[in-house]
Amino acid sequence: MRDFRYERAADPGSAVALLAAEPAGAFLGGGTNLVDLMKLGVATPDVLVDVRRLTSAEITDLPDGGLRIGAAVPNADLAADRRVRERFPVLSQALLAGASGQLRNRATTGGNLLQRTRCGYFTDVTRPCNKRSPGSGCGALEGVHRNHAILGQTLEGPGTCVATHPSDMAVALTALDAVVRVLGPDGEREVPIADLHRLPGEDPSRDTTLRHGELITAVDLPALGMPSRYRKVRDRASFAFALVSIAAAVRVTDGVVDDVRLALGGVAHKPWRAIAAEEALRGRPATEESFAAAADAELSAATPLRDNGFKVPLARNLVVRTLLQLAEGTR
Repeated sequence: MRDFRYERAADPGSAVALLAAEPAGAFLGGGTNLVDLMKLGVATPDVLVDVRRLTSAEITDLPDGGLRIGAAVPNADLAADRRVRERFPVLSQALLAGASGQLRNRATTGGNLLQRTRCGYFTDVTRPCNKRSPGSGCGALEGVHRNHAILGQTLEGPGTCVATHPSDMAVALTALDAVVRVLGPDGEREVPIADLHRLPGEDPSRDTTLRHGELITAVDLPALGMPSRYRKVRDRASFAFALVSIAAAVRVTDGVVDDVRLALGGVAHKPWRAIAAEEALRGRPATEESFAAAADAELSAATPLRDNGFKVPLARNLVVRTLLQLAEGTR
């Protein structure tokens, strides 16, 4: 690990100002991802600004029945909160499906949103990776890519990248239309969760749309008002990243889908909001045939690689089975 300077600011504004003046600096929250990347030589900040005690570690009620989650709330506390379990079970289930109990105790809400891909070519500094070293190539494209993206990849040119986003929590928040509250050098702003993370485009080195020096201070959840569920398919029962996951919420009235929210994990560079599937479902019968047709509409754009074509039928089956279980529970 390279030498770095450690700073602890007095308040969020001071932390933002300090980091804004350090182009190669980084915020430090729980450190469960950043410190690992520093040990591997992937992340090399010369200044760390500790923000763990600067943002809120509280979960508060919003007037509409939603919740405001402080950026410093540990993942374990968020998963266990009664209001989250009752109003947003999809979020609690996603958190419990991610990492180990020890990591959930340390990891923060803000840090979870900003964790970086676990692609082996990204974390190995001896391998080519456009995300870590722009222009070096993408080793995964013709290498080991069983767990890589099938949607939204960049498959050629200097931005080639087929990595997937690792967060379970972010998939649930995407389905919940969460809003991320951010403090930066230019003041406060709100970022819809769908606009926070990026597809690789021409610059896969950028995971989010945040500007340098911007700090996540909280996440707002609007009221949901319908049953929800998170399901994750992985190679082993615990502490494994998703091959495919789904965050789903659906409201069925008289056998017809009134409203639906769907987001997929393990399939793209960012949590994937299944807009095509949602549009195909609203106003349609809540049947297995409708759910399958919606999944097919979403996955028609998939471009699987040599060794991960299995993700397409896996995602289809996961969408159908999860929606069936939710719909049966609302009849």
